[in-house]
Amino acid sequence: MFKRYKSVSLIIRILIGIVIGAILALVVPQWGFISILGDLFVGALKAIAPIMVFFIIMSALAQYEVGSKNHFSTVIVLYMLATFIAALTAVAVSYLFPVSIVLPKGTHVTEAIPKGLGPIIQNLLTNAVSNPLKAIANANYLSILFWSLLFGTTLRHTGPTIRHSVKEVADTIAAVAQFIIEFAPFGIVGLVFNAVSQSGLGGVVRYGQLVVLLVGTMAFVYLVVYAGMTWLMTGQNPYPLVFWTLKVSGIPAFFTRSSAVNIPINMQASKDLGLDESSYSVSIPLGGSANSGGAAVTITVLTLAAAHTLGISVSFPLAFILCLLTAISATGASGIAGGSLLLIPMAASLFGISNDIAIQVVGVGFIIGVIQDAVETAVNSASDLLFTAVAEYHDEKKAGRPVDIKAAVKAANAKGR
Repeated sequence: MFKRYKSVSLIIRILIGIVIGAILALVVPQWGFISILGDLFVGALKAIAPIMVFFIIMSALAQYEVGSKNHFSTVIVLYMLATFIAALTAVAVSYLFPVSIVLPKGTHVTEAIPKGLGPIIQNLLTNAVSNPLKAIANANYLSILFWSLLFGTTLRHTGPTIRHSVKEVADTIAAVAQFIIEFAPFGIVGLVFNAVSQSGLGGVVRYGQLVVLLVGTMAFVYLVVYAGMTWLMTGQNPYPLVFWTLKVSGIPAFFTRSSAVNIPINMQASKDLGLDESSYSVSIPLGGSANSGGAAVTITVLTLAAAHTLGISVSFPLAFILCLLTAISATGASGIAGGSLLLIPMAASLFGISNDIAIQVVGVGFIIGVIQDAVETAVNSASDLLFTAVAEYHDEKKAGRPVDIKAAVKAANAKGR
């Protein structure tokens, strides 16, 4: 029976789960126990993801041989450039379509709010060298990345037996994660049920204009800006790959609302595309905590909306500094649901906006988070997969071995994802 269940495309099963979850929420909203399906699914993925990321990166580097091909540098440049351009696009859109927001008085946020760029960088460096066991337990992906790189590089100098054993452990953990993902449709039922029955759309109606601006900007960034970058890097029609990455990665990420949780799905999708494992085994986990185009859009749009609401004039040089600040500070935000919102007070301080007002803007973000954070994560996660593929296709093209993107996507679809 399970084999028959798996024979249906995961995306089709997820779409069925969305419909069932919405229907149950509308018909029997009092059945709150249904939401536990979503809690169990996301909880299981969050539990396995840090361990999987640590061992997969460590194993990939342990097997790496000097002189072998890799696409790390190209991927990193794409991640950084895409995040900055996303912020720049958000500034342009905010200039063209300025919106005011209704600030909810009495908003309380318990998390620590960064006071400036200095503390942001200091926290990033401090977190990177934190205890590796605590990092795995607390899902501190920056630290996990640092220690897995260190251990993996060191393991390259050990014997083949040890390296092979590490690879077997990594493969086993990845298989467990993939098994959990097979039950995504049941988790989606619970997540959709909880969202529709608890929040619905009533909570975001009063902020409809802001939601449209955020979602529209993110859609433009992915479908136009990122597609344009793909075309420039590969010289081919980008949309088969752009739409495919949205389908296989963006849809699941929309509901889990965490790029880190979506890492196993992106790893499998990279394998389906036939990408180089020694590259995607590092670039996908790296993107889960560093590729933050969606977060950059959220921070920039909400900050400039607050400035417009308060009648603050924003000069272009200051807006450009905001883009740089957003691109740097957003690093790590994409791995955490709602993480980008807590960076808004730091960005707002550029325009002299008080912390009290900035906190209320964060409150607005949480109100519309059922849509904003979901779309943001979909953009972040899908672009992790997109740029990992684009980097490899670009490097292969430079080496005189161009890859037919349309054929690669068709082959990946044939594998049932």
